[in-house]
Amino acid sequence: MPFLRLDRTGVAVVGATLMVVTGGIGFDAAVRAVDFHTIVLLFSMMIIVAHLRLAGGLAAAGQWAAHAVTRPAALLVLLVFASGVLSALFVNDTICLVFTPLVLDVVGERRLRPLPFVLALATASNIGSAAAITGNPQNILIGSVSGIGFSRFFAALGPVSLAGLAVDALLLWVMFRRDLRYTGAAAPPIETARIHAAVLWKTLAVMSLVVAGFLAGYDTALVAAAGAAALLVTRRVRPRKVYAAIDWDLLMLFVGLFVVVGAGERAGLDRRLLEWLAPLGIATTAGLSATTAVISNAISNVPAVMLLAPVVPHLPDPPASWLALAMSSTLAGNLTVSGSIANLIVIEGARRRGLRIGFFEYVRVGVPLTLVTLVFGVWWLSLRLY
Repeated sequence: MPFLRLDRTGVAVVGATLMVVTGGIGFDAAVRAVDFHTIVLLFSMMIIVAHLRLAGGLAAAGQWAAHAVTRPAALLVLLVFASGVLSALFVNDTICLVFTPLVLDVVGERRLRPLPFVLALATASNIGSAAAITGNPQNILIGSVSGIGFSRFFAALGPVSLAGLAVDALLLWVMFRRDLRYTGAAAPPIETARIHAAVLWKTLAVMSLVVAGFLAGYDTALVAAAGAAALLVTRRVRPRKVYAAIDWDLLMLFVGLFVVVGAGERAGLDRRLLEWLAPLGIATTAGLSATTAVISNAISNVPAVMLLAPVVPHLPDPPASWLALAMSSTLAGNLTVSGSIANLIVIEGARRRGLRIGFFEYVRVGVPLTLVTLVFGVWWLSLRLY
């Protein structure tokens, strides 16, 4: 808004407050509108990932992989698949935050053009995060409200992410193959990441149990909360360091949007929205995916999912629609620079290091990548679910 320093979290909080004070929804009803299952799962995953970051595990793994591969093209492929797989497990925003400076250090020391590697990190983290409930905030929301288990979610969307990562690597190699020629120079050393071994081993053990709990079908929020609680019981990590790594803005954004959407449901907005969008064919996987992709790039993917979530239960096949919503809202994030928070984290991190990525530099890769991955995702879900 002009003359106001009001970000999207502030807008959500102000909107939620206005809904209550104007009578759009009562205070008690507003509290009930907040899906604390989603909030607990998101908060718990943030605590787990914070411990992994503080232990130096992600940075150390990235440095080892970067120096184990000498050829630029192979390094690009490794970056695509590593960031994609890690994003599925540890929330893509975190992977982008940790890997952006590391990638820039590695390519800078090797005197490689950084653009293809930065684009690889941003796009692959989005694609990989579509595979699992824990991949990104909107998937966490969908996993909580849909009742779809971790294993079923991964079985449906894991192949889409895997194929998407392959397409991403191939597209980037074709577009930047001149910048990926092997010079024969050895990778020079860069500063080694500090590893806190005791914290790292404990975190890895807890994470293994958490993933096992997910795959076994236990309640994801409860499993994640148990893992987070186990990590907080420690003598080595100061709690304030963990809390400082938590994205409180995102949590407040979710709370505010839950209240706004709850008030909209009370006013019958979900039924009206279904009527307005029906001509676009949202009852089908293709129609819902296309609609979600457009809305996600207009208002960002988390608000788009929040907006469409009340509509999905009224569609002919809600489970299939939830998966289509997760797939399309995530893959659509690669269309433009502002399509996802992960993109903005990478672009801003690169800008602070002197690398500016323009709108057209990004969409040159983002547009064809988004179209191809969305088409494949729609085909796969239609083939699998119908």
